[in-house]
Amino acid sequence: MNAQLMIQPSSFIDADIQMKMVRGLYLFKFSDVLQDRLESLNEKQRASCLNPDEEAELTGILELDRIFTLLNAKIIVESA
Repeated sequence: MNAQLMIQPSSFIDADIQMKMVRGLYLFKFSDVLQDRLESLNEKQRASCLNPDEEAELTGILELDRIFTLLNAKIIVESA
């Protein structure tokens, strides 16, 4: 296993995370700004144009996305 640098996912929580009502449930969502940034970084990654700081940022955002996917899945399951 190799170490990977990333921006801590918790650094995005204050300004870039929202709770939105989806089908009667409050789920975790990225703000439009963070979602746009994720898409921009993904495009740069596909073009092999990311610098090391952007790689660390993308890694942190993707980790936060995985965490929210798990939490949202648990919210949905527990509401059923």
